[in-house]
Amino acid sequence: MIGLLIFPGFQLLDAAGPIAVFEIAGRLAGRTAAITPLSIAAGPVRSSAGVEMVARGLKGLRGLDTLIVAGGEGTREAVRCAELVSFVAHAARRVRRVASVCSGAYVLAEAGLLDGRRATTHWGRTSHFLATYPKVRLEPDRIFVKDGPIWTSAGISAGIDLALAMVAEDDGDAVARDTARQLVVYHRRAGGQSQFSRLLELKEPAGRFRPLLSWARENLDQPLTVERMAEQAAMSARHFTRAFVAETGMTPSKAVERLRVEAAKARVEGAAEPIEAVALATGFGDPERMRRAFMRAFGQPPQALRRAARTAAAAS
Repeated sequence: MIGLLIFPGFQLLDAAGPIAVFEIAGRLAGRTAAITPLSIAAGPVRSSAGVEMVARGLKGLRGLDTLIVAGGEGTREAVRCAELVSFVAHAARRVRRVASVCSGAYVLAEAGLLDGRRATTHWGRTSHFLATYPKVRLEPDRIFVKDGPIWTSAGISAGIDLALAMVAEDDGDAVARDTARQLVVYHRRAGGQSQFSRLLELKEPAGRFRPLLSWARENLDQPLTVERMAEQAAMSARHFTRAFVAETGMTPSKAVERLRVEAAKARVEGAAEPIEAVALATGFGDPERMRRAFMRAFGQPPQALRRAARTAAAAS
């Protein structure tokens, strides 16, 4: 049985997305999927949208294989509920795997399940999460992260990606692919693919690193090492890295890659410039390195984005 743990103020799609994935995957695999919303008290639970979902209580619960904790604004109160946090901590010792969607990672962290583990959460919670749970090895620019039996995912729709990855693990890639087709979503965005909002944030950086990122954007064809960026920011390399991660939610090297990817994407889509020339102009050095960066960020190589841009231009 798959349990979706919800609470007042949960984000509806955090629960409904995985439920839809497992329901369709079960049908395609020739079995009935056992999926149950769970809550401290049995009965209707009001989501942040006002829509209610009827949940089963936690007492006497048996046969739970997978526990997924939803996120949403309600997590601010959920982490203060000792009974809920205790249930998650104890369930982790009995079930095959535990997961969270979006800010549901706060509940897992509060239960001590993420200490020393790799994890992710919604990009907008990065700084607060890092400050609140310093023992967690947060990877803020990931769609989802699997560390042993503990899974965490990024904001809202990433719960669908996480659930599809679980389906692939349980029922195989073919079932996961067909499930994605039924849902009309991209077939399993890779866990390492970028949270796209992080790219948008870097277009208009705020805070003390805004001048630095503007400088980096103008010098993408240069070697932008951590040491060089720290020198530009008038900080030691170690202090710079810590401060940069705390403020932007990503490492300096990851930020540089994102800036390069955005600049390269604009050139790939906007002109007939050779891919090799784009790679050199944006600091990737060679097309293969740029291709790998595009796959991490967009799930597609540069040539695919160029074809899509040309098709859209021809149709307009």
